[in-house]
Amino acid sequence: MITINAIPKIIHGTSASRRLRSDNMFPAIIYGGNYPPVFIILDHNIIIKLQEKSKLFTEKLILLVNEKENYVKVKEVQHHPFKSKIIHIDFIRVEL
Repeated sequence: MITINAIPKIIHGTSASRRLRSDNMFPAIIYGGNYPPVFIILDHNIIIKLQEKSKLFTEKLILLVNEKENYVKVKEVQHHPFKSKIIHIDFIRVEL
């Protein structure tokens, strides 16, 4: 399984997301199960490199948020209309 480090997202909103994207990061969300949704920040370069080398969007993944493991699968990916950039990813929790 692929392990990805994520940062918890504290500031929400459109302008905060735009600032993230200008810093080569992007917002994401983990939802599902009996837990509340978790808003996170991912590094764009790391995700693009993982995407090229593996089956990132089809395999189960481990997202580390505050050293807590979240077992997830990619549910939806939003891409920029004409740039090769990821805008947002939705992850859904899965059982191991």
